[in-house]
Amino acid sequence: MAIKRFFDRLKTEEEEYVEIGNEQDEVSPKMLIEVEKMGDFADSDRIQKKVRDGRVLLVKIKELKEKDMTELKRAIEKIKKTCTAINGDIAGIGDDWIVVTPAVARVHRESAQD
Repeated sequence: MAIKRFFDRLKTEEEEYVEIGNEQDEVSPKMLIEVEKMGDFADSDRIQKKVRDGRVLLVKIKELKEKDMTELKRAIEKIKKTCTAINGDIAGIGDDWIVVTPAVARVHRESAQD
């Protein structure tokens, strides 16, 4: 009986509402991941520019790796310095790819304990 009285009291009390506009919530644009290819050292300039512009890049390095490993190391070191300067991130994915991110994204790395 106490429950019935509780619900009856709820029905008789004046209810307060807050009007919420029918405006749609602003949806932020999705972050795109661009796929790039690094065929020679000069391509590192294009990759640096794109990551400075805030783009996330998945870069295929296989072609340069097969052509000249020294040039690949120089290119990756150059990109790594840019990532450090802009608080971005860089990580290898297997033997043939790297991911390069601006400050808005991080690469998750599995810890040795996982």
